[in-house]
Amino acid sequence: MQDDRGRVFREAWIAGVTKYHPGTPKDSYITPWDATPEWEKASATAVYDKVVAFIEAGGGTANLSREQKGRYVAACWIVQIYRTVADPKPSHVPEWNDMPEWWQQTDCDIFEAIEQHIAQ
Repeated sequence: MQDDRGRVFREAWIAGVTKYHPGTPKDSYITPWDATPEWEKASATAVYDKVVAFIEAGGGTANLSREQKGRYVAACWIVQIYRTVADPKPSHVPEWNDMPEWWQQTDCDIFEAIEQHIAQ
């Protein structure tokens, strides 16, 4: 079910933003799942599915560093943005090294949350 898969992603995103974002994050960063726009729900679900497919393909995720896991989530998310938004702002599709640290750490947490979810 899309809601379950995408919700895991979104809840990990919100938890990461809450934990790592300096100051008060934008409301859109912490919008609960039920109020999240449909395109964003679909994108969250797609990234969740990509992470699961990678894990299940025997990609040796146990050998990945935390940063490598986060980079994978970031790359998958950027693909979804380009699929959904005709001309995204550069700040919505940054290279890993241009992302704020709070965003990097949040993406790392998302990968790990998905790992934990499928291990259950």
